[in-house]
Amino acid sequence: MAHSEETGASGVGGPDQASAAVSGGAVSAEASAAGRRGAAALALPAPRAKWAVLAVCCLAQFMVVLDISIVNVALPSMQTDLGMSASGLQWVVNAYTLAFAGLLLFGGRAADLFGRRRVFMFGLVLFTLASLAGGLAQTETQLIIARAVQGLGGAVLAPATLSLLMTSFAEGRERTRALGAWGATAASGGAFGTVVGGILTDLADWRWVLFVNVPIGVALVAAARVVLVESRGQVSRLRDLDVPGTLTVTGGLVLLVYAIVRTESSSWGSPVTIGMVVGAVVLLGAFIAIEATTANPLVPLNIFRYPGIAVANVIAALLGAAMFTAFFFLTLFMQRVQGDSPLRAGLSMLPMPLMIILASQLVTRTIGRLGPRPIIVFGAAVGASGLLWLSAITPGGSYWSHVFGPLAVMGFGMGTTMVSMVSAATAGVPIRLAGLASGLINTGRQIGAAVGLAAVTTIATHHTEGRLRHGVPQPEALTSGYSLGLFIGGCVFAVGVPVAFLLPRLRRPQPAASEVLAPTRPVDGDQQAVTSAAEV
Repeated sequence: MAHSEETGASGVGGPDQASAAVSGGAVSAEASAAGRRGAAALALPAPRAKWAVLAVCCLAQFMVVLDISIVNVALPSMQTDLGMSASGLQWVVNAYTLAFAGLLLFGGRAADLFGRRRVFMFGLVLFTLASLAGGLAQTETQLIIARAVQGLGGAVLAPATLSLLMTSFAEGRERTRALGAWGATAASGGAFGTVVGGILTDLADWRWVLFVNVPIGVALVAAARVVLVESRGQVSRLRDLDVPGTLTVTGGLVLLVYAIVRTESSSWGSPVTIGMVVGAVVLLGAFIAIEATTANPLVPLNIFRYPGIAVANVIAALLGAAMFTAFFFLTLFMQRVQGDSPLRAGLSMLPMPLMIILASQLVTRTIGRLGPRPIIVFGAAVGASGLLWLSAITPGGSYWSHVFGPLAVMGFGMGTTMVSMVSAATAGVPIRLAGLASGLINTGRQIGAAVGLAAVTTIATHHTEGRLRHGVPQPEALTSGYSLGLFIGGCVFAVGVPVAFLLPRLRRPQPAASEVLAPTRPVDGDQQAVTSAAEV
């Protein structure tokens, strides 16, 4: 497999191979010359190499999303083994989510600026080492720090996976299929996390929910060195990066989520909570002002001129809030109320990822004819109905009558929405902004998950405590709180139905060559690459 250094794309094979791939092997002398010019900038991989790139990117994305939820089932075992406090236990989840959500935009832009393969490898190595450190942790503090570093590695790694796919697959049917596979892994990873976490905790030890990433990470590093080819970055110095923008957006997002998380100990109207929310608004306002004036913005604001990006990110936030609300409350219900073991509680979630995979396969076969808008409307409606149905859980209800059906319906709706949402967010986006687009869609989903879960958990906890104070038995009080949380999650997801109608009516992604953003100065060869490829 030949490796070549190229600009604005990630792939394998030299100029002649790229030219032959585009022209079908029999081209005129003029087309061959154009192909050589285009291939120097946009060398799409050979068919086999492209699907190897897809496999590496999807597995890496799956591992990152898996770790958001894999620890949920293992939390009671962690608390017993390390003597963790209740607040410390919460931060095992929050440390990862905060670091991941707060730095996703930085990770996405870094992939465009410093080279997608380089950033992918850095994030992968950091994530793997942090997983090893977390599995070896002997104290609460060590575990929380390791989870935060994991989140940092994931924030760098996740957007690079989607950016690499966009630069490896030409826009059209092939990219739609690749994004469908990526969307399915991103959607099912969180659901499979509870399954894998339950199996590892029950059959081995809670430490293996972190150790499991180490062999996977090592294998991915080896595979990535073979199948991924570097794209030349737009900058070579750290000072060319938008550091003020990175600091303000990260600080604002982290402070906002932290303010919501703290409402379990400080009320919404307390001076501490209000002060944090105001501080978050000020930082995010400063971020927008910086992006509008700086020469090298972290998020060029004119990216929102592309159809679908803003709306798709709102839908991503709603999906993230609904999905992780379901993971959290259903896992607790199965263990604390139904008395299931971690293994059984994890396996009970299996219908959801299986339906997500099924839905993704169906969507990739229909989205080219229908476009993303009607599919997202359908998926959000189905997913919300599944969550609302699930909110009817009762302490004495059986799994097959109260959980299995709504879980399958919810999974089908979420899988349908996820794949279509990614397609809508990336349609027409030029390659030079691929990392940013993927960072935005990941950020939207994770911020929705962090903010939504924190807010809904606070509401559900207060409801449960109120029921307990009125003398309601603990199983009924807990179930009442979990049911309320699931109901709110369903309502949040249902908002995605009217929001989806704001998407443009696109039957297929628009060509990037005609609508690339005009940079203030040349930053790399992506625009020329698309033009040259179109000439061939």
